[in-house]
Amino acid sequence: MSELILVTGAAGGAQGSTGRRITALLLEKGIPVRAFVHKLDARSDALRELGAEVVRGDLLDRDSVRASLRGIKRAYFTYSVTDGLLEATTIFAMAAREAETELVVNNSQFQGASKAPSFRNMQHGLADRIFDWAEVGAVHLHAPPYYENVRALVRKSVAEQSTVFLPWGDGSATIPLVGAEDVSRVAATLLAASATPSSSEYDLIAATPTVQEIVDTLSATLQRPIQYVGITDEQWTEAMRDRINPHALDHLSHLWRYFRSDEGWRGERLGEEARRVTDTIRTVTGSHAQTLEDFFRANAREFESVTAAT
Repeated sequence: MSELILVTGAAGGAQGSTGRRITALLLEKGIPVRAFVHKLDARSDALRELGAEVVRGDLLDRDSVRASLRGIKRAYFTYSVTDGLLEATTIFAMAAREAETELVVNNSQFQGASKAPSFRNMQHGLADRIFDWAEVGAVHLHAPPYYENVRALVRKSVAEQSTVFLPWGDGSATIPLVGAEDVSRVAATLLAASATPSSSEYDLIAATPTVQEIVDTLSATLQRPIQYVGITDEQWTEAMRDRINPHALDHLSHLWRYFRSDEGWRGERLGEEARRVTDTIRTVTGSHAQTLEDFFRANAREFESVTAAT
Protein backbone atom coordinates (compact mmCIF):
# COMPACT_ATOMS: atom_id res chain seq x y z
CA MET A 1 0.00 0.00 0.00
CA SER A 2 1.70 3.23 -1.15
CA GLU A 3 -1.15 5.58 -2.01
CA LEU A 4 -1.50 8.83 -0.08
CA ILE A 5 -3.56 8.43 3.12
CA LEU A 6 -5.41 11.29 4.81
CA VAL A 7 -5.15 11.44 8.61
CA THR A 8 -7.29 13.91 10.55
CA GLY A 9 -6.35 15.11 14.02
CA ALA A 10 -2.75 14.66 12.92
CA ALA A 11 -1.29 17.34 15.18
CA GLY A 12 -2.49 15.50 18.28
CA GLY A 13 -4.29 16.77 21.34
CA ALA A 14 -4.04 16.61 25.11
CA GLN A 15 -5.06 12.94 25.43
CA GLY A 16 -4.64 10.01 23.08
CA SER A 17 -3.41 11.88 20.00
CA THR A 18 -4.27 8.94 17.76
CA GLY A 19 -3.99 11.02 14.59
CA ARG A 20 -0.40 12.00 15.36
CA ARG A 21 0.52 8.43 16.29
CA ILE A 22 -1.06 7.00 13.12
CA THR A 23 0.75 9.55 10.96
CA ALA A 24 4.09 8.50 12.44
CA LEU A 25 3.31 4.78 12.11
CA LEU A 26 2.34 5.10 8.45
CA LEU A 27 5.37 7.22 7.59
CA GLU A 28 7.60 4.63 9.28
CA LYS A 29 6.15 2.07 6.87
CA GLY A 30 7.03 4.34 3.94
CA ILE A 31 3.39 5.22 3.27
CA PRO A 32 2.77 8.86 2.30
CA VAL A 33 0.44 10.81 4.58
CA ARG A 34 -1.59 13.97 4.12
CA ALA A 35 -1.81 15.31 7.67
CA PHE A 36 -4.96 17.34 8.34
CA VAL A 37 -4.38 19.90 11.12
CA HIS A 38 -6.50 22.67 12.60
CA LYS A 39 -3.65 25.18 12.82
CA LEU A 40 -0.04 25.54 11.79
CA ASP A 41 2.36 25.49 14.72
CA ALA A 42 5.31 23.57 16.12
CA ARG A 43 3.33 20.34 15.98
CA SER A 44 2.61 20.69 12.26
CA ASP A 45 6.25 21.61 11.68
CA ALA A 46 7.22 18.33 13.36
CA LEU A 47 4.89 16.45 11.03
CA ARG A 48 6.56 18.04 8.00
CA GLU A 49 9.95 17.02 9.36
CA LEU A 50 8.69 13.44 9.53
CA GLY A 51 7.76 13.66 5.86
CA ALA A 52 4.02 14.33 5.96
CA GLU A 53 2.18 16.61 3.57
CA VAL A 54 0.51 19.05 5.97
CA VAL A 55 -2.82 20.68 5.12
CA ARG A 56 -4.61 23.16 7.33
CA GLY A 57 -8.38 22.84 7.63
CA ASP A 58 -11.46 22.65 9.78
CA LEU A 59 -13.63 19.53 9.90
CA LEU A 60 -16.66 21.82 10.15
CA ASP A 61 -15.69 23.60 6.93
CA ARG A 62 -16.93 21.70 3.90
CA ASP A 63 -14.56 23.31 1.41
CA SER A 64 -11.40 22.49 3.35
CA VAL A 65 -12.56 18.92 3.95
CA ARG A 66 -13.36 18.40 0.28
CA ALA A 67 -9.96 19.78 -0.71
CA SER A 68 -8.16 17.51 1.77
CA LEU A 69 -9.93 14.39 0.41
CA ARG A 70 -9.13 15.10 -3.22
CA GLY A 71 -7.35 12.03 -4.63
CA ILE A 72 -7.63 10.14 -1.34
CA LYS A 73 -8.71 6.48 -1.30
CA ARG A 74 -8.08 5.81 2.41
CA ALA A 75 -8.58 8.08 5.40
CA TYR A 76 -8.66 8.18 9.19
CA PHE A 77 -11.38 10.22 10.87
CA THR A 78 -11.34 11.39 14.47
CA TYR A 79 -13.03 14.29 16.22
CA SER A 80 -12.22 15.75 19.63
CA VAL A 81 -14.67 15.43 22.54
CA THR A 82 -16.42 18.71 21.91
CA ASP A 83 -19.49 19.98 20.08
CA GLY A 84 -19.86 19.30 16.35
CA LEU A 85 -19.30 15.56 15.95
CA LEU A 86 -22.39 14.88 13.82
CA GLU A 87 -21.85 17.94 11.64
CA ALA A 88 -18.19 17.04 11.06
CA THR A 89 -19.07 13.41 10.35
CA THR A 90 -21.71 14.39 7.80
CA ILE A 91 -19.37 16.82 6.04
CA PHE A 92 -16.55 14.26 5.95
CA ALA A 93 -18.81 11.42 4.79
CA MET A 94 -20.28 13.52 1.97
CA ALA A 95 -16.82 14.68 0.85
CA ALA A 96 -15.43 11.13 1.02
CA ARG A 97 -18.31 9.87 -1.12
CA GLU A 98 -17.69 12.62 -3.69
CA ALA A 99 -13.98 11.73 -3.74
CA GLU A 100 -14.84 8.02 -4.15
CA THR A 101 -12.86 7.19 -1.03
CA GLU A 102 -12.78 3.42 -0.50
CA LEU A 103 -11.90 3.14 3.20
CA VAL A 104 -12.55 5.42 6.18
CA VAL A 105 -11.30 4.18 9.54
CA ASN A 106 -13.56 5.92 12.03
CA ASN A 107 -12.46 6.50 15.62
CA SER A 108 -15.70 5.76 17.48
CA GLN A 109 -16.72 4.70 21.01
CA PHE A 110 -17.85 1.34 22.34
CA GLN A 111 -21.43 0.50 21.39
CA GLY A 112 -23.92 -2.21 22.27
CA ALA A 113 -25.42 -0.86 25.50
CA SER A 114 -29.20 -1.13 25.72
CA LYS A 115 -29.20 2.63 26.26
CA ALA A 116 -26.38 4.97 25.29
CA PRO A 117 -24.38 5.86 28.42
CA SER A 118 -24.05 9.50 27.36
CA PHE A 119 -25.18 11.96 24.73
CA ARG A 120 -21.72 11.80 23.16
CA ASN A 121 -21.87 8.01 23.04
CA MET A 122 -25.25 8.21 21.31
CA GLN A 123 -23.77 10.66 18.79
CA HIS A 124 -21.00 8.21 17.96
CA GLY A 125 -23.59 5.53 17.25
CA LEU A 126 -25.34 7.92 14.87
CA ALA A 127 -22.03 8.96 13.30
CA ASP A 128 -21.28 5.30 12.56
CA ARG A 129 -24.55 5.03 10.65
CA ILE A 130 -23.85 8.23 8.69
CA PHE A 131 -20.58 6.76 7.45
CA ASP A 132 -22.31 3.47 6.62
CA TRP A 133 -25.00 5.23 4.59
CA ALA A 134 -22.35 7.19 2.68
CA GLU A 135 -20.94 3.86 1.42
CA VAL A 136 -17.30 4.87 1.80
CA GLY A 137 -16.06 1.55 3.19
CA ALA A 138 -16.30 2.73 6.78
CA VAL A 139 -14.64 0.69 9.53
CA HIS A 140 -15.53 1.66 13.09
CA LEU A 141 -13.09 1.33 15.98
CA HIS A 142 -15.24 0.91 19.08
CA ALA A 143 -13.03 1.87 21.99
CA PRO A 144 -13.68 2.50 25.69
CA PRO A 145 -11.88 5.26 27.64
CA TYR A 146 -8.12 5.39 27.07
CA TYR A 147 -5.41 4.75 29.63
CA GLU A 148 -4.45 8.34 28.82
CA ASN A 149 -7.82 9.52 30.15
CA VAL A 150 -7.10 7.87 33.49
CA ARG A 151 -3.66 9.48 33.58
CA ALA A 152 -5.11 12.93 32.90
CA LEU A 153 -7.78 12.51 35.58
CA VAL A 154 -5.52 11.39 38.41
CA ARG A 155 -1.93 12.49 37.83
CA LYS A 156 -2.20 15.81 39.71
CA SER A 157 -3.83 14.42 42.84
CA VAL A 158 -1.57 11.36 42.81
CA ALA A 159 1.52 13.53 42.47
CA GLU A 160 0.44 15.95 45.20
CA GLN A 161 -1.51 13.74 47.62
CA SER A 162 -0.96 10.11 46.52
CA THR A 163 -4.74 9.91 46.22
CA VAL A 164 -7.25 9.28 43.44
CA PHE A 165 -10.41 11.38 43.81
CA LEU A 166 -13.12 10.21 41.40
CA PRO A 167 -16.89 9.52 41.42
CA TRP A 168 -16.38 5.84 40.68
CA GLY A 169 -18.36 4.44 43.60
CA ASP A 170 -17.00 2.12 46.28
CA GLY A 171 -14.11 0.82 44.18
CA SER A 172 -15.79 -2.33 42.88
CA ALA A 173 -17.00 -0.88 39.56
CA THR A 174 -15.33 -2.18 36.40
CA ILE A 175 -13.85 0.38 34.00
CA PRO A 176 -13.10 -0.93 30.47
CA LEU A 177 -9.91 0.60 29.07
CA VAL A 178 -7.52 0.57 26.12
CA GLY A 179 -4.32 2.42 25.25
CA ALA A 180 -4.31 5.06 22.53
CA GLU A 181 -1.13 3.40 21.31
CA ASP A 182 -3.05 0.23 20.47
CA VAL A 183 -6.02 2.04 18.92
CA SER A 184 -3.49 3.81 16.69
CA ARG A 185 -1.70 0.56 15.79
CA VAL A 186 -4.98 -1.08 14.78
CA ALA A 187 -5.98 1.93 12.67
CA ALA A 188 -2.58 2.16 10.98
CA THR A 189 -2.56 -1.57 10.25
CA LEU A 190 -6.00 -1.43 8.62
CA LEU A 191 -5.08 1.65 6.59
CA ALA A 192 -1.80 0.18 5.40
CA ALA A 193 -3.07 -3.30 4.50
CA SER A 194 -3.48 -4.15 0.86
CA ALA A 195 -6.59 -6.21 1.59
CA THR A 196 -9.96 -4.82 2.59
CA PRO A 197 -10.64 -5.11 6.34
CA SER A 198 -12.47 -8.31 7.23
CA SER A 199 -14.97 -6.49 9.44
CA SER A 200 -16.74 -3.13 9.56
CA GLU A 201 -16.51 -2.95 13.36
CA TYR A 202 -13.65 -3.69 15.75
CA ASP A 203 -14.18 -3.74 19.52
CA LEU A 204 -10.98 -2.66 21.26
CA ILE A 205 -11.14 -3.51 24.96
CA ALA A 206 -7.67 -4.22 26.37
CA ALA A 207 -8.48 -4.38 30.08
CA THR A 208 -11.47 -4.45 32.43
CA PRO A 209 -10.03 -3.68 35.88
CA THR A 210 -12.07 -2.61 38.86
CA VAL A 211 -11.46 0.84 40.24
CA GLN A 212 -9.51 -0.64 43.14
CA GLU A 213 -7.42 -2.72 40.73
CA ILE A 214 -6.54 0.42 38.78
CA VAL A 215 -5.37 2.13 41.97
CA ASP A 216 -3.51 -0.97 43.19
CA THR A 217 -1.73 -1.29 39.82
CA LEU A 218 -0.68 2.35 39.95
CA SER A 219 0.50 1.94 43.54
CA ALA A 220 2.57 -1.14 42.70
CA THR A 221 4.09 0.56 39.66
CA LEU A 222 5.04 3.73 41.55
CA GLN A 223 6.13 1.68 44.59
CA ARG A 224 4.27 3.88 47.03
CA PRO A 225 0.80 3.67 48.59
CA ILE A 226 -1.97 5.27 46.53
CA GLN A 227 -5.47 5.45 47.98
CA TYR A 228 -8.83 5.82 46.28
CA VAL A 229 -11.41 8.24 47.68
CA GLY A 230 -14.86 8.11 46.11
CA ILE A 231 -16.42 11.54 45.71
CA THR A 232 -19.86 12.68 44.58
CA ASP A 233 -20.74 13.59 41.01
CA GLU A 234 -21.30 17.16 42.17
CA GLN A 235 -17.85 17.39 43.76
CA TRP A 236 -16.17 16.02 40.66
CA THR A 237 -18.12 18.29 38.31
CA GLU A 238 -17.19 21.35 40.34
CA ALA A 239 -13.51 20.35 40.42
CA MET A 240 -13.40 19.73 36.65
CA ARG A 241 -15.54 22.62 35.45
CA ASP A 242 -12.58 24.85 34.58
CA ARG A 243 -10.40 22.02 33.25
CA ILE A 244 -12.48 20.52 30.42
CA ASN A 245 -15.16 21.82 28.06
CA PRO A 246 -18.87 21.40 28.95
CA HIS A 247 -19.43 18.73 26.28
CA ALA A 248 -16.62 16.53 27.65
CA LEU A 249 -17.73 17.17 31.22
CA ASP A 250 -21.27 16.02 30.45
CA HIS A 251 -19.98 12.94 28.60
CA LEU A 252 -17.64 11.80 31.36
CA SER A 253 -20.13 12.51 34.13
CA HIS A 254 -22.70 10.23 32.50
CA LEU A 255 -20.05 7.63 31.69
CA TRP A 256 -18.99 7.33 35.33
CA ARG A 257 -22.63 6.85 36.40
CA TYR A 258 -23.01 4.14 33.78
CA PHE A 259 -19.92 2.19 34.81
CA ARG A 260 -20.76 2.17 38.52
CA SER A 261 -24.51 1.60 38.14
CA ASP A 262 -26.19 -1.79 38.47
CA GLU A 263 -28.49 -0.65 35.64
CA GLY A 264 -25.49 0.22 33.46
CA TRP A 265 -22.23 -1.57 32.72
CA ARG A 266 -22.28 -3.61 35.92
CA GLY A 267 -25.68 -5.04 35.02
CA GLU A 268 -25.15 -5.42 31.26
CA ARG A 269 -21.63 -6.76 31.06
CA LEU A 270 -22.24 -10.28 32.40
CA GLY A 271 -22.68 -12.80 29.63
CA GLU A 272 -22.00 -10.35 26.81
CA GLU A 273 -19.00 -11.01 24.58
CA ALA A 274 -18.76 -7.34 23.61
CA ARG A 275 -18.32 -6.33 27.24
CA ARG A 276 -15.26 -8.48 27.88
CA VAL A 277 -11.60 -8.04 26.99
CA THR A 278 -11.25 -8.61 23.25
CA ASP A 279 -8.40 -10.18 21.30
CA THR A 280 -8.83 -7.73 18.42
CA ILE A 281 -5.57 -5.86 18.94
CA ARG A 282 -3.46 -9.03 18.74
CA THR A 283 -5.49 -10.41 15.85
CA VAL A 284 -5.15 -7.24 13.75
CA THR A 285 -1.62 -6.12 14.62
CA GLY A 286 0.05 -9.39 15.57
CA SER A 287 1.15 -7.96 18.94
CA HIS A 288 -0.48 -8.19 22.35
CA ALA A 289 -2.27 -5.16 23.73
CA GLN A 290 -0.47 -2.82 26.09
CA THR A 291 -1.40 -3.59 29.69
CA LEU A 292 -2.40 -0.98 32.23
CA GLU A 293 0.72 -1.82 34.21
CA ASP A 294 2.88 -1.27 31.12
CA PHE A 295 1.22 2.09 30.55
CA PHE A 296 1.70 3.25 34.14
CA ARG A 297 5.32 2.13 34.06
CA ALA A 298 5.99 4.05 30.85
CA ASN A 299 4.36 7.15 32.31
CA ALA A 300 5.60 6.89 35.90
CA ARG A 301 7.21 10.33 35.86
CA GLU A 302 3.80 11.90 35.18
CA PHE A 303 2.72 10.91 38.71
CA GLU A 304 5.79 12.26 40.53
CA SER A 305 5.56 15.32 42.74
CA VAL A 306 7.52 18.39 41.67
CA THR A 307 9.83 17.85 44.65
CA ALA A 308 10.46 14.18 43.79
CA ALA A 309 11.02 14.90 40.11
CA THR A 310 13.70 17.56 40.71
